[in-house]
Parts: sequence; structure tokens; C-alpha cells
Amino acid sequence: MEEITIHEFDFALINEFFTELDRQGPGSPEETIRALGFIDNLSNKTKIADLGCGTGAQTMVLAQNTEATITALDLYAGSIEKLNVTAGKFGLQNRVKGIVGSMDNLPFQNDEFDLIWSEGAIANIGFEKGLNHWKRFLKKDGYIAVTYESWFTDERPAEIEKWWLDAVPEISTIGHNISIMQKTGYIPVAAFTLPETCWIDNYFIPQKARQEEFLKKHAGNKTVEDLIALMKREADLYSKYKQYYGYVFYIGKKM
Repeated sequence: MEEITIHEFDFALINEFFTELDRQGPGSPEETIRALGFIDNLSNKTKIADLGCGTGAQTMVLAQNTEATITALDLYAGSIEKLNVTAGKFGLQNRVKGIVGSMDNLPFQNDEFDLIWSEGAIANIGFEKGLNHWKRFLKKDGYIAVTYESWFTDERPAEIEKWWLDAVPEISTIGHNISIMQKTGYIPVAAFTLPETCWIDNYFIPQKARQEEFLKKHAGNKTVEDLIALMKREADLYSKYKQYYGYVFYIGKKM
């Protein structure tokens, strides 16, 4: 039997589930700050674009650890609404603005940004395509920082290989992804893996209560049941195969 992938579910349903969670993917404030440490010349004149920002967990970390102006973009209006409310609560509304938009049709000017950030989202457009397309919106010597699903080994069990090739067809090794970064016109600055806590404590565990709540809200809805089953399988597979893959932060400087 063919396994269902996340791409077969309604976009609005997926977003309804994840918008109520603090994070829409693996990560942590500590790893965002660690990546930020590789970016030079940050000041109150720095302009950052956070693409595929979700509800803005990392956006707020960027704003609280820089003096930059940040434009955060996501396709889902519900996420942007929540992000803008959060920015107001933190008193960051003068420097952080969330807008609805698509990563592959950005409403920005060429050479507009000093830094383009994207955690857990570039796979939606493709790693190479994203690096190529976004580059023109960066100033010369501007930086890009993205997290992307990557293989840690050259070989892995067929079960997990199939799962990730279905979800992210371009998934590859860290070395290959660094070579793509070079090919698309960036000097690689850093690459580091996100620790297990970013997956388990910050992504899978917070989902559990939300999954039960979501099933109750949509009682009898087979599509919702399938979606939750898929999420549980993702967590099970990570527990079984986490030595073979994970998210990697890739940081590059535009040549």
C-alpha cells in the first residue's frame, strides 16, 4: 500500500493544526541565536526577511537579539495574524512586520536585504531553487541562513529513505548541499546540525496534546485521522532513524 505524504493533505487543514503551536518545525531559540552569531555587521540599519516564517517563533528571537528591521512572510494569513499580535505583545511592532506572500513570488526589491532567514521552509520551494531565487533580493555580501532536511550518512535504511524522498525529493547529504550553496553564488560560512531536543522537546512532544484536541474537534473526519496518523509516524520514524538525518543550518554569504 502506498504511504500518504503530507503533500496530499489540504493546506488549510495543516495550518489549522500547526498555527496553535509555538513552532511549526524543529528548532530552538538557542540554535537561532547560534546561527545569528555567524552573521557580521548587524546594526539598527540591517534589514532581514524571514521567509516561510509560520507564527514567528524564530522571528521574535531574531528581533530580540538584533536591532534589525524584519519583514516576515508566510503563505498562511492565520500565521501572519498571530505573528503580528505577538510582535505587539513584545513591543516589537515598529521593527517586525508580518505579511502574507509566497516564497517563490517575493514582493521585494532587488538588493533589499542584508540577511534572508528561513527555518524549516526552503524545502517547500526546493533548496537549490530557493537559494537561486532569493539571492537577487540580497545585497552584495549579504547573508542567507536556512535550515533544511539533510542526510547525515551516505547510506540509510530503505524505510526512512523512501519516507524522506516522498516528502523532500531533493533531500541530500550535507556535503552536497554545501556544494549547491557554492554553485548558486554563496560562500559557505557555516553548517551545523540541530540537536535532537529541537525535534523531540520542541516539535514532537508539543504536538501530542494538540493531536488529541484536533481529533476531538474533527471527530469522525477520516482526513484528520490520517493526518494525525502521519504525524505520529513521523515521530516514530525519527525515534528509530534519527542517526541518519535531521535539520542542518546552512549559512552563506552572497558573492
